[in-house]
Amino acid sequence: MRTPVSDPLRVGPYRIAGRLGSGGMGWVYLGRSRAGRAVAVKVVRPELAADPEFRRRFAREVAAARLVGGAFTAAVVDADPEAELPWLATAYVPGPALSEAVATDGPLTEDQARRLGAGLVEALQAIHAAGVVHRDLKPSNVLLAADGPRVIDFGISSVAGATGLTRAGALMGTPPYMSPEQMTGAGGVGPASDVFSLGGVLVYAVTGRPPFGHGAGVAYRVVHAEPDLDDVPGELGALVAQCLAKEPGGRPALAALLAGLLGPDADEARALSWPPPTVARRIRVRTGELRARRVAEAGVSVPSCLRLHAQTLLEAGLTDAMVIEAVERAGL
Repeated sequence: MRTPVSDPLRVGPYRIAGRLGSGGMGWVYLGRSRAGRAVAVKVVRPELAADPEFRRRFAREVAAARLVGGAFTAAVVDADPEAELPWLATAYVPGPALSEAVATDGPLTEDQARRLGAGLVEALQAIHAAGVVHRDLKPSNVLLAADGPRVIDFGISSVAGATGLTRAGALMGTPPYMSPEQMTGAGGVGPASDVFSLGGVLVYAVTGRPPFGHGAGVAYRVVHAEPDLDDVPGELGALVAQCLAKEPGGRPALAALLAGLLGPDADEARALSWPPPTVARRIRVRTGELRARRVAEAGVSVPSCLRLHAQTLLEAGLTDAMVIEAVERAGL
């Protein structure tokens, strides 16, 4: 997670400590405020920053994200859509994305998926209450924190009353998780579209694949075919099938979906199922790494191994527990 020479030293008022990731829209960095608060800073690529329409879309993302509150979304801390390279800073979540967790450690159990789904429902309730439709809910936009998921990236969200900000005929979203109405452009895209995407995310969580597959033909299958729910546990499968109804009116309301996901044992079994053990270990390692980095940045002597990314330590033969123990033994 070292910062390459080409990465910035500062973005707005935030000192950049390292790169967290990158994608088609830009780069995401670990930044620190003057008081030391850790934030995730998303910076737009230069070629996109030069596109006036993209700048309008990015400004819409900032406006949408600032409207949304709730425990299960990553709060916006700061932003500058007018900067030479527009940027957005959110609270840093030291947990993996759902896509990373499932790809690395395998699918979640049914109880874990139900707890995940309940958090995502509450996130969507907060998003929709703000008059926003996310429109791109997918495994890589769900971060797994110690107390539940966090929904991120409102890049193509729709704010109530917003018009003229999407190219005519353009598909906006991620096909395996898009709703039929998004795919065809027929009718409006409303909150029920996010419910459809939620169903797809839950299928991925327990099977490791989206309900309509990938690649060629996925658009046709989303619109016309039935989802593949063969490996989804029975009661959860029934809830997911409702979410994946082709017609928006056939999908459940969020309140009813929440009740179905939690069931009568919500305060007992569900609470004990989160976080999944592998996710908990990743969070502890990343939190320890963050502390080590903070001490190193302050000029305090730190064992050289702690300055490396946790993954490097693991590849060298250290277990998660050994990394955590080393950080704690150093008094970090």
